Amino acid sequence: MADDTHHPAKKSLPAGVAEALHVADLDDKARRLFWPGGLSARLLILTVLFVAFAEMVVLAASLATFEERWLSDRVRAAELAILVPAAASDQVVTGKMAADMRERSGVTVVAVVEGDVRKHYIPFSAKMKTPYPIDLRSQNFVEWLAAPVRTLTSGKDSNVLVRDTTTAVKGGGMIEIVAPDSPLKLELRGYLSRLLWLTVFISALAGAAVYASLNTFLVMPMQRITRAMERFRADPEDPKAHIEPSGRRDEVGRAEIELNLMQADLRTALNSRARLAALGEAVAKINHDLRNMVTSAQISSERLALSGDPSVAKALPRLERALDRAARLTTEVLAYGKSTEPAPSLTAVMLKEAVAAAADDAGVTREGVRFIANLHASDRVSADPDHLHRMLLNLLKNARQAVSTPDQKRPGEVRLEFHREGPMSVITISDNGPGVPSRALDRLFTPFTGSGRPGGTGLGLAISRELAQAHGGDLILKDTGPDGSVFEITLPGALEPLARPRKKT
Repeated sequence: MADDTHHPAKKSLPAGVAEALHVADLDDKARRLFWPGGLSARLLILTVLFVAFAEMVVLAASLATFEERWLSDRVRAAELAILVPAAASDQVVTGKMAADMRERSGVTVVAVVEGDVRKHYIPFSAKMKTPYPIDLRSQNFVEWLAAPVRTLTSGKDSNVLVRDTTTAVKGGGMIEIVAPDSPLKLELRGYLSRLLWLTVFISALAGAAVYASLNTFLVMPMQRITRAMERFRADPEDPKAHIEPSGRRDEVGRAEIELNLMQADLRTALNSRARLAALGEAVAKINHDLRNMVTSAQISSERLALSGDPSVAKALPRLERALDRAARLTTEVLAYGKSTEPAPSLTAVMLKEAVAAAADDAGVTREGVRFIANLHASDRVSADPDHLHRMLLNLLKNARQAVSTPDQKRPGEVRLEFHREGPMSVITISDNGPGVPSRALDRLFTPFTGSGRPGGTGLGLAISRELAQAHGGDLILKDTGPDGSVFEITLPGALEPLARPRKKT
């Protein structure tokens, strides 16, 4: 047996979990000393036991039927034996006739009861042991099943008293016979022996058939699923860990389909985490150098401010804003790689100014794209200014790229609208591009897998939704199709427009 310490799936387990698994393995080995550990062996044993139990119930009924038939035959034989003296005019049974009837019927006593009159055709002998009674006229089910047991456990030289209805005499009545039960015991034991061997054979045959059927249709497919799960746990990249659905329409087929889908989802999640880890590691390595570069650029921008050139002075605020955001972005991308985001610092943001800055950075105000922002100068939202800029920038940049594709036959248009719905502020960004590809809809907000264009990372929408949810709102794809896409940002806190100051008269 292989050592668990060399198992690839157990190397990375915490100490407490590994110890618990080791104890569970020891308990499982101990249990197997007394009970088979495999499902196939347990199934075979239980099948044989259940079939044997069913055969035992049938066996008890068979023995009871055999004894009842044997006793009924003795009663009928006694009836035939008394026909001659019953038909005689004097109805006198001589000693020779009684001996002849005993020999022919196999009984030692015969009596017929008509009303209150009892007539003995073969009388009792003083040497006979007291018989135990069996009434064939009024046996209930329990007495019927227990009769063979009482016969087999009776003492030596025992006799049985049998009562039954008869038509051997005129007017009918009841016949009573007493017979030694030794022949009945002998035949019962022989019949029981044959039944036991037949029961063992049927149990083994039925058990083997049921075992083979269930093993083929249930156990073997479950073993296949289990092996695939074990291989996947040891190495998710192992091609042999992939399970191909067999096409069955029962529960096993559904389990195969669900396992196949789960493996695909887990592989995607593991790949995403690996890429996130690589991203975090890469950003951590370049973070220090990038900060130095940004610092140098900021110093250069300060020197440019002293040049006095009007064109430089006009472009300088945008350059400084971009450098500041670049410095913060390095830190926040690293934080995202660690699955954390800084908590938003909420303030009242003038939406028109925030949209203008994001649109300028996203390039939607350039030639070839028509940008329409249905906003009032007094519209406000409660948000973190930097987080709001990142959300608007990502969505406006995606919209610009959507309407700038080579197959775009109409002039590109990006529209931004704002309204309030109860306690929520709603920002809607739409475009007239070709829409989001259907292949990207299911994973649209998943990092590295939700991009709908070649070369995209899918981080923009994922980060934007995370930022919106950190505010207590959300980001959703409201509509998409050949006429374009509509994204909707909801933020809590529907601030009233800022009141305009009245002009002095």
